[in-house]
Amino acid sequence: MRQSRKLRATAWPCAVMALTLGLAGCANASGDRRAGPPSDSAGAPATTPAVAPTPTPPPSPTPSYALSTAPRTIPAVREFEAARGPGWKPAQAARVVVAAGGAGALDDEGRLLAKELGMGFAEGAAPQRGDVELALGAKGSGAPESYTLTVKDGTIRISGPDEAGVFYGTRTLKQAVRGAGAIGEGTVKDRPYLAQRGLNLDIARKHFTPEWIEARLREMGDLKMNQLGLHFSDDQAFRIESTSHPEIVSTPHLTKAQVRRIVDLAASLHITVVPEIDSPGHLGAVLKAHPELQLRNAQGRAVKGAVDISNPASAKLVDDLLREYQPLFPGPYWHLGADEYQALVVSDPQTSFPQLARAATARYGAGAKVQDLATGWLNDRAAVVRAAGRQPRAWNDGFFTGGVATAAKDIQTEYWTGKEIGARPPLGYLSEGRKVFNLNDEFLYYVLGEPNQFTYPTGRRIYEQWTPLVLRGTTPVPAQYASQILGARLAIWADLANAQTQDQVAAGIARPLAALSQKTWDQRPPQQPWSTFAPLADRLRTAG
Repeated sequence: MRQSRKLRATAWPCAVMALTLGLAGCANASGDRRAGPPSDSAGAPATTPAVAPTPTPPPSPTPSYALSTAPRTIPAVREFEAARGPGWKPAQAARVVVAAGGAGALDDEGRLLAKELGMGFAEGAAPQRGDVELALGAKGSGAPESYTLTVKDGTIRISGPDEAGVFYGTRTLKQAVRGAGAIGEGTVKDRPYLAQRGLNLDIARKHFTPEWIEARLREMGDLKMNQLGLHFSDDQAFRIESTSHPEIVSTPHLTKAQVRRIVDLAASLHITVVPEIDSPGHLGAVLKAHPELQLRNAQGRAVKGAVDISNPASAKLVDDLLREYQPLFPGPYWHLGADEYQALVVSDPQTSFPQLARAATARYGAGAKVQDLATGWLNDRAAVVRAAGRQPRAWNDGFFTGGVATAAKDIQTEYWTGKEIGARPPLGYLSEGRKVFNLNDEFLYYVLGEPNQFTYPTGRRIYEQWTPLVLRGTTPVPAQYASQILGARLAIWADLANAQTQDQVAAGIARPLAALSQKTWDQRPPQQPWSTFAPLADRLRTAG
C-alpha cells in the first residue's frame, strides 16, 4: 500500500529537522513518534536507513580591533596613519631581516635591533610573519634621515632613503616596545626638522670617562640626535693623547685608541663627532708647556689663556695639532673656537698690545686693528681644516664688524651669546647670509656649578618656551631666517668641574636633552603637555 500524500509531505521537513537539530526521529502523519527508523510502508522497516552527515560548525566571528594609536616615542612621530589590526610584538623565532637591497649597508642597524629586542637576525631572507624587515629605498625617494614604518599582517617593514633614516625607524620601534611591549597596526611617516641635533661636551675642564661618553652616545642615538661636539682643549687641560706635542697633554686624558672607539660607536649610531681646539684664547694648558707663546700686554703682564698671534710659532703649534687630529675625527665638520680672545676685551687693544697692532698694520695696512689680526688668525686656521675637506665653524663672538679683514663667508657661526664684547644680536650674522647654529646660553647651557649667573636648564623650559628660532634670550628671529639655522645642541660646560659627578651630570641633562630632541625634530608645538612628556622621557630612558 502506498504512503498517503500527507505522510510523504511531512517526511522531508522532518529529515531536515533531524539533521539540524540532531533528532532521533520525527512525528509520523498521525503524530506518533517511533524509536526506529522511518518506514516506506505502514509497519514495514525501510531497507536502507538514512544516515545524517556530520554537522558543520558555524564559523568563528571575525576579530574586531580598535583603531590603533601612534606609538609613544621621543621625539614624537610626525605622521601616523591608524589602522585596525592586532599590531606587533616580539615573538619567539621572529627575526630582524635585512632586505636584499640593503644587505651589508643595514647589517649594523639590523643586528643592533635584534640584540635589543631579543630576536634573531637574517640577511637577504624573505620576511615571514612576525619578522621585522629593514630596507633601503632609492636615493632621493625621501628627505634625508626620513623613514616609513608599516605594521601590517603581523609583520613590520622599516624603509628609508638612507641608512640613518632606517636606523631612526628602528629607534621608534625600540621605544614603542620598551614602553608598551608592542606597536599598533598602521603606518608611521617621519623625518627631522633640523638637519643637525645634539650635545656639546666639555672634556677639557672635566675628565669624562670613555664609558660615560659612550653611554651618552647611545642615549643620543635613541633620541635621534646626530652630533656630538667635543671641546677637548682649554685653560685647565688638554685631554687627548698627542704625538706631535706630547708635552701639552694633561692627566687624565683619552688615548687615541679610546677616541677611535668613541668615534666608531658614534658612527654606528649615525652620530658625527665634531672636534674643537679653541684658539687663540682658551689655550692655557698649551701655554703651561710653551710659556714663550704667552700673550703679554705693554706692561709685560701675561694674559690668561691667550697666545701671541703676532708670533708665527703660535700658529705653527696650533696647525700641528689641527693636522694631527684630522685622521682621528673623519667627520665633515671642525670647530675652531675663536671666542673670548682676551686681547679684545680691553678698552684700547692697540695701546695695550702694541705688538699685535704692529702685526695688524704689517699684514693689512694702515688703519688695521687688533681685531683684524684676530680675524686673519681665524681665516688661516679655517684654511688648514678646509684643505682637509672639513667645514670650519667658530663661536659667534669670534666674528667682528667694521674692520679691514672679514671672516671667510663659509665659516659657520655657533651662536651662544650676545653678551660678550664684539658679539652682535643674531640678525647681524643672519643678515650677512651666514649659516648659524643655536646654542642659546639662556636655554641650552648646562654650566657645572652655575657660575656667572648661569642656572641649570630645565627640560620643561626648553619644551615649552624655546624653539630653534630663539637664538638669543627669549625672542625668536623672524621665520624668514629659518633655513639658515642648521641645528642646535645642548652644551655641557665644566667651569666648576667638581660641582657635579658624572652620574649627576647624566641625570641633570636627561630631560633637557629629551626636550631638545623633540623641539629639533618637529618645529610644531608639541601635542602632549609636559606633564605627560616628562614621565615618558624618564620611563624610556630607564628602559634603555
